[in-house]
Amino acid sequence: MASVPPPELFSRSARRARRDRAVPGYAAHDFLRAAMLEGIEERLAAVQRPLRDFLDLGSFDGAFMPPPGARVARLDAGFAFAKATGGVQGDEDRIPFADASFDCVVSAGVIDQVNDVPGLLALARRVLRPDGLFLGAFVGAGSLPVLRAALLEGEAPRAVARLHPQIDVRSAGDLLSRAGLTLPVADIEPLAVRYAGLGRLIEDLRGIAATNLLKETPPLTRTALARAAEAFAARADADGRVTERFQIVFLTGWAPDPSQPKPARRGSATASLAAALRPEGPA
Repeated sequence: MASVPPPELFSRSARRARRDRAVPGYAAHDFLRAAMLEGIEERLAAVQRPLRDFLDLGSFDGAFMPPPGARVARLDAGFAFAKATGGVQGDEDRIPFADASFDCVVSAGVIDQVNDVPGLLALARRVLRPDGLFLGAFVGAGSLPVLRAALLEGEAPRAVARLHPQIDVRSAGDLLSRAGLTLPVADIEPLAVRYAGLGRLIEDLRGIAATNLLKETPPLTRTALARAAEAFAARADADGRVTERFQIVFLTGWAPDPSQPKPARRGSATASLAAALRPEGPA
């Protein structure tokens, strides 16, 4: 009997539409993905061997540039972004490329917006060649705490979920391993941004197509929005600005290959931990 797929959290059609609407003004709001790409490029620069074929998974405006001489294919859920970059339109958890097509898959700013994150990572592994590299970045757990609190206050006592579920760094590392990627690393880099008001923060989120995509969420009423704006403003500093925080989770993993280092076999150690920790005697 065929298994029933789990219900999807996000509306795929709403996501495509919002990405298309974001295209004209995207460059004015892309600081968050720019920070992600900077971190990805730093990690890529540490790789010692050449990588020739890249996949930019969730490409937005095509700002990710591979090393000189390398080729890049791009995929984006939005038709307008895909068209502008000469890429393919498609969902990142339904990658349409052939197995073992790429040396490196890069994904910045979309992993937290797809319905099937394990599926995305498993497909990324599938399209990588042996010893191919996956580099990802997304907004992780602990992000947007001020916005979350302001929305809860604005809609109290009947607040509804308006921010996406957020993946913490430990779970992100586990997902890499579950997808079959080796040498997994997940780490966090915080980013703080100061805003004059809630409206400016919402403009940034709309500008990068990062507003609420949860299915069947009722619209925010004007009264609730006004109360949320007041709650947000109440957290301003002496300069009248509110500091909002983003936690950027970076992921690194490799497609399996026999050449990669392997963990030591259990019981193969030549010295015990107790001996290593034993205090030294007097000289």
